[in-house]
Amino acid sequence: MRFRASRKTAQSMYEDHTEVHPTDDKSGFFAKGRDFESRYVNHSYTEQEKEVLASYESVDYLPPHSHVYRNWLRQQPARLDWDRWIMMGFIGFATGFIGFLLHQLIDLISDFKWDLAQEMIEDDRLAVAWVFVTGFSLALVLVGSIIVVFLRPSAAGSGLPELIGYLNGALVRHIFNIKTLVVKFFSCACAVGSGLPVGPEGPMIHMGSLVGAGLSQFKSVTMGFTLPFFERFRNPEDRRNFISAGSAAGVASAFGAPVGGLLFAMEEVSSFWSMKLSWQVFFSCMVSTVTTDLFNSAFTSFRYTGQFGLFKADKYILFQVREGLDVNIIMFIPTVVIGIIGGILGAVFVFTNLKLARTRRALIAKFKSPLVQKLVRLLEPCIIIVIMSTGTIFLPGAFQCSPFTCYYRGETNSPDKEGLSPKCLTESVGKTEISVSNYTCPPGVSNSTFSNETFNQVATLLFGTGEEAIHHLFSRETHWEFTYGPLLTVLAFYFILACWSCGPSISAGLVVPMLYIGAIYGRVIGLTMVSMFGVKDVEKDEYWAWMDPGAFALIGAASFFGGVSRLTMSLTVIMMEITNDVQFLLPIMVAIMTAKWVGDLFTHPLYHALLEVKCIPFLDSEPVIMHGKKNVNLELFTARQAMATPPVVVHPRESVSGLARLLIDTTHGGYPMVPAVGSMQEENKFLGIITRIELEILLLNEQLFETGEAEPDLEPEVNPLDYQKLQLIEKVKDANRLEELVESYAENPMYDNIYINLGPYVNHSAASIPESFSLHRTYIIFRTLGLRHLMVVNNQNQVVGIITRKDLMGFKMEEKLGPLLDRGEGNVDDIITPRYVEMSQNVSPGEALIRPQSHDQEW
Repeated sequence: MRFRASRKTAQSMYEDHTEVHPTDDKSGFFAKGRDFESRYVNHSYTEQEKEVLASYESVDYLPPHSHVYRNWLRQQPARLDWDRWIMMGFIGFATGFIGFLLHQLIDLISDFKWDLAQEMIEDDRLAVAWVFVTGFSLALVLVGSIIVVFLRPSAAGSGLPELIGYLNGALVRHIFNIKTLVVKFFSCACAVGSGLPVGPEGPMIHMGSLVGAGLSQFKSVTMGFTLPFFERFRNPEDRRNFISAGSAAGVASAFGAPVGGLLFAMEEVSSFWSMKLSWQVFFSCMVSTVTTDLFNSAFTSFRYTGQFGLFKADKYILFQVREGLDVNIIMFIPTVVIGIIGGILGAVFVFTNLKLARTRRALIAKFKSPLVQKLVRLLEPCIIIVIMSTGTIFLPGAFQCSPFTCYYRGETNSPDKEGLSPKCLTESVGKTEISVSNYTCPPGVSNSTFSNETFNQVATLLFGTGEEAIHHLFSRETHWEFTYGPLLTVLAFYFILACWSCGPSISAGLVVPMLYIGAIYGRVIGLTMVSMFGVKDVEKDEYWAWMDPGAFALIGAASFFGGVSRLTMSLTVIMMEITNDVQFLLPIMVAIMTAKWVGDLFTHPLYHALLEVKCIPFLDSEPVIMHGKKNVNLELFTARQAMATPPVVVHPRESVSGLARLLIDTTHGGYPMVPAVGSMQEENKFLGIITRIELEILLLNEQLFETGEAEPDLEPEVNPLDYQKLQLIEKVKDANRLEELVESYAENPMYDNIYINLGPYVNHSAASIPESFSLHRTYIIFRTLGLRHLMVVNNQNQVVGIITRKDLMGFKMEEKLGPLLDRGEGNVDDIITPRYVEMSQNVSPGEALIRPQSHDQEW
């Protein structure tokens, strides 16, 4: 029964990877090493979180180089990669079309809601408008949340942390499933269309990766079909490359930024990259962008508008800046200030987000009934949308109507006795946009010379989608369209709700809220400059014309995005592509770098911090190991100081009962293979590795069982089990049957003399390193090659230990190296070598010993 219990425990953690109950967390609110931690400090996990972390399995980036795999490879047609380019095009087109459908559906929902609401408000039916907006939005949120909670919990949120974790090598279940794609699409449309302070960009990236994962395989486990096309792509390496391409295409479709999509996948999403993959992903991003722009050129809210194929700037440039300004060296001073604010507010956003996630988890854990837990999850987004809808309808009423005042050539105008502004010319420096919201303000009259129209600043920022508000904030030569009170009020209101909205059980992203929040405080800084020095005419005061609130709103948006995500290259290019304002390239770069440096002092990047909260094992590009306040140089340590020992080994030919007992007594994910006892080969010599899932599948195929003895050194024949049955398997479909069989095999003495030939399935190209190998280089090799297991051998090529991704995580290495550093005197090798030599001598050849931390799925 131990096998059944261990499988169910691990499976329950996989089914809902967000469900962790850290009841042993006794850390303080601002405890170092938890949520409030520098980028250069490793996250500190509680004991219960370590158990969840250990339950995650990893996947090799490269397929196992076995006899079966090579035999399957010979049967695949040889091509010059033209089919890979075709697949990249398919992924780009499918992702671009999904992006088009999603944005059109969101626009349709949003336009319908706000058009009706505006009519009610103009008729002085404010209460009716609130009932309609709240009821309509609540219905959308309920639909979007119900399908996530009851159908596919893995579709919640943006999906980016899970995607990043998977591409880094951790197996996160159910994130690449057609059911997840459908639920994600409709849940995201409901969330954004309802008016929640969220955006569709994060889910679009996840949906793009879903397309890449499913379309490239031409088969679906959920729908139960397998098409005889592109079979050679059914291996871990190609699948992950196509997933990376799909995520990049998702960015390209969401932002209209093909180069930004490529760089985003390279910098943030994918852990394994090559120049060849860059070209292919670039092609996929290009096709995705063209597809989305092509359909958007002729449709608005699914209404055909003609001009199919005409790429208008306002259609394919998301936040186009029409009035360019020259950059002045002086403006880098407020730019640095904005970057510092972006880093601090970004860190506050991340910290608050993590605390809300832990509070949410602790609250749900108090309810024992699964149904009650689901109802609590449904309740949270409903509360948020009621608050958001109420604030959107009633908050503008706290502010007076603002006149269409203009400030021309440095002169400050005020309406005359009749309420007219005779100098309010339509082409003046301080003009007001025509698309602002009137709310309950009187319509007034307007012509080319004067105007006494009024509008509401808060309603302009809150009515409609977040993209429309960002357009207003980025607008140039609208210096006094927004003033301090409305901007600061909306900033506080939106910041809190946006931070709260990214965690509930509904599909939603954070990109639009990040741009929105940054644009608001950037506009406040720009408004401060205008208040201090006045409005400058572009023609007459060209040297000072850069003091435009809209220009600083753009810099602020980039700084907050950078302060939260800590992206650099990709974020800079994305900001250029979505605004078409190349003149502000340098200020944007300065703001992003400043925000990143400041934010790194206080918290980890948001997506990496969420990986830690979800307890998904992740290896960063460079290890950071601290001892006290000093950074440890891993070049001074060796692989044997990080390895797990003694290893659990198997032989080329094992009895069925022996394998069954091995699976029952251990939960390791892989087993090194050594020669059989009595073999002519050197004892305990490393031959390769075979994974747990392969052993389970072999036990399910009784036609592979053999009787009688075999010569230990005889080259094994290829058994009749196709490689396709062994690869890309996230779970054994016949789990119940497997549990029953394993237990019966282990208990029935008959199976002591029935064997399975493991030789054809062992990975002969499994990586190994000598025990004296540099620990820093061990980390680089492990992460760069995308390994799951790394064998450690002595100078006779005998297996003495094994290294997995959990052994190389920062907190784990600090635990292992800490005692050595505390002892400190002399050379570390002199201290540690004798103990490991003694341990290796105590392990008899071929003996299967169980590691104390037997819950670690990597083993």
